[in-house]
Amino acid sequence: MKPHILVVEDNAYSRELLCDWLELQGFTVDSATSLSEALAAVKRCEPAAVLLDVQLGAEDGLSVAAWLRLDKARQHIPVIAVTAHAMISEQERILKAGCNACISKPVDFRLLLEKLNRWLTVAGVMNHNARTEGPMPE
Repeated sequence: MKPHILVVEDNAYSRELLCDWLELQGFTVDSATSLSEALAAVKRCEPAAVLLDVQLGAEDGLSVAAWLRLDKARQHIPVIAVTAHAMISEQERILKAGCNACISKPVDFRLLLEKLNRWLTVAGVMNHNARTEGPMPE
């Protein structure tokens, strides 16, 4: 079975579309609609990756990425922003906030699968190294 993915998206249509597509690709999927739900879901399901809407209503979705990067046990989890913020300056801000990649809406599912596979591979290697060689350097 493919890895477990957490979708953090407040728009019901977008969330359902992403979750359904991921399940068709063979992934196990959980979803959250707010920051508090996202943090609880990460603790509960320990996802292999997070697909993150940058704007969760009035909340800044990038807080999830920042929290993950500060958590030594979870900092290896890839975060892929899925956002309507397509401008280069916004994408730079998203990457600086702790996301590994940024996909613009409407989602190019071929590109999303490519990014997911790439970052899941990198995260698997990093997580394996952390378990076998001690903590990751800061």
